[in-house]
Amino acid sequence: MRRLFCLLLILPALAAGLSAAGIHGYFKSFALTLMLPDSLAIRDTNPPLGLVTNRLRMTFSTSVSASVSVEAAWDLSPGYSGSIPEGYFPSTMKADSPQDYRAVDFKPRLSPPSGDPAENFSLSHNLDRLLVTIRFPGADLYIGRQAIAWGSGRMVNPTDLITPFTFNELDTEDRRGVDAIRLRVPLGMMDELDLGWVAGRHFALDRSAFFLRGKFHLGGTDMALLAMAFRRHFLVGLDMAGSIGGAGAWLEAAWVKPFAFRSSEPGDHNAYFRLSTGMDYKFSGIVYAFGEYHFNSAGSGNPATYASLADTAAFRDGSVYLMGRHYITLGSTIQATPLLPVSLMVIWNLDDGSLTMAPSAEYNVAENVYLVLGAYFAFGETPATDAAGLLPRSEFGTWPHMLYTAFRYYF
Repeated sequence: MRRLFCLLLILPALAAGLSAAGIHGYFKSFALTLMLPDSLAIRDTNPPLGLVTNRLRMTFSTSVSASVSVEAAWDLSPGYSGSIPEGYFPSTMKADSPQDYRAVDFKPRLSPPSGDPAENFSLSHNLDRLLVTIRFPGADLYIGRQAIAWGSGRMVNPTDLITPFTFNELDTEDRRGVDAIRLRVPLGMMDELDLGWVAGRHFALDRSAFFLRGKFHLGGTDMALLAMAFRRHFLVGLDMAGSIGGAGAWLEAAWVKPFAFRSSEPGDHNAYFRLSTGMDYKFSGIVYAFGEYHFNSAGSGNPATYASLADTAAFRDGSVYLMGRHYITLGSTIQATPLLPVSLMVIWNLDDGSLTMAPSAEYNVAENVYLVLGAYFAFGETPATDAAGLLPRSEFGTWPHMLYTAFRYYF
């Protein structure tokens, strides 16, 4: 714990020095408290559990010539965990996992050294960007570690499979970098052809992804069509965003055929479909609200079968993490003062009735300095216990309540 406090004192000063040297980025600190459902207690008394994570991100970019630029970013992340079970939270992609789209990488943990038992304190690092951009007269070529993200959905993006976020992730400012070669060809003022290869572990083709995406503007609507081969599976996607009256509207959908390129592979070969559609509206200068419906045919309408979904292609390779089939998300932000937005989001599983409420407030303390206070409150039937172990009776009934604070400083 003392090591963590020392780093918390040193890192902001280090950030100021980096800024003076022409290296930019941010320092973030998150403090979480979790309260698990009694049936999932990992201790007899089931007290609140604590976690502190920090992230110092250093970004450097330069132009080698008029047509060539280089960008690099490195993260240093000290953290302290009060015995939170590893992997407790759902996640679509973890560092150093087979699901990660990186051909080669460093071991993420600096301390304790790899091979040693994990301690409450840890120090990790991440080379998150190492990108060369070459601008040709008719196209831009991106080679190296970069961010790739698509989709207009607010809670779930069915077409975004490379490095998606779960809805309860706290640090969503930068997508995790992936190793890729990407070519973007402008076809007009608002039209574009985007194609590329995203490398899997050790450049294995059956762990990689290949995509072709066309973006165009039609009748006041931004539209995108996507075809993707990923990890032996095939995806066709559609993304539309426009306006209806004074409200914004979107529809994003994807159809996936598992094992389309290896039909002899054992597993569930049934195709699945996901869709997110919704609208948002700014009622005045200080009130914004949105609503979204999400359909997930890879999920189940019966909570008793949730546990069996983990081994399906959708959850293992397709970045699906929500267990149900039908969801409604409602969200609103009120600008209480020019420096203080207050938000509330509710995610409701229509199949089992469970829901999560997420209030938050962010205060702009000073220039480039922000403080955040928030929570995730989960409601639903908690798991039952039988001879086979825990039997889920709702999705969010297995999730903890979480209180968190965040500090952000940009330099």
